[in-house]
Amino acid sequence: MFINSINSPLWDTIMFWITYKWTWAPLYILFVIVLIYRERSYRVIFTIIFAALVVTFCDQLAVFVRGVVERPRPTHEPELANLLHLVTNPFSGNPVRGGQFGFFSAHAANSFGAAAYLTKQFKNYKWTVFLFSWAAIVSYSRMYLGVHYPLDIICGALTGVLIGITCSVLKDRTADYFMQKYFNQIKWKQSR
Repeated sequence: MFINSINSPLWDTIMFWITYKWTWAPLYILFVIVLIYRERSYRVIFTIIFAALVVTFCDQLAVFVRGVVERPRPTHEPELANLLHLVTNPFSGNPVRGGQFGFFSAHAANSFGAAAYLTKQFKNYKWTVFLFSWAAIVSYSRMYLGVHYPLDIICGALTGVLIGITCSVLKDRTADYFMQKYFNQIKWKQSR
């Protein structure tokens, strides 16, 4: 209630666009370009595949857990629904309410999962700060909009970080295995 109550028309617009899934498409494309540039080898294929797996695992696990836990979002909680400040979706004209259930946040899991995974790939302090700041802002926007409780965000973030780190380790092991097993005879350009 506190986070949702600190609002203004300007912040409503900003938070809607922060939480809107297609807003970040240019950033995802930038990540792919940077990964291709940094690796310049067959390993980039595994890096991109496992990045997609991070988001898929985070998203689908959140859907599964929501179906098991069935805790209503704040916007669908009868005692809270009329007390929340709801932001209007500019496309539909309807208030942003999200689906029926909200534990845990797929936005938080996806963004923190991507941040943890990409941090391990970039191995750069500035990228780490940027990626986790981005994940925190995306997660905050979900509470601002009133579609998640703080615990939804915390559990989603922790789940995402665990999945991101796990996929990073699996990516390295898979790439090393394929290098030894199949790519030993192939000379890949490794210049940087």
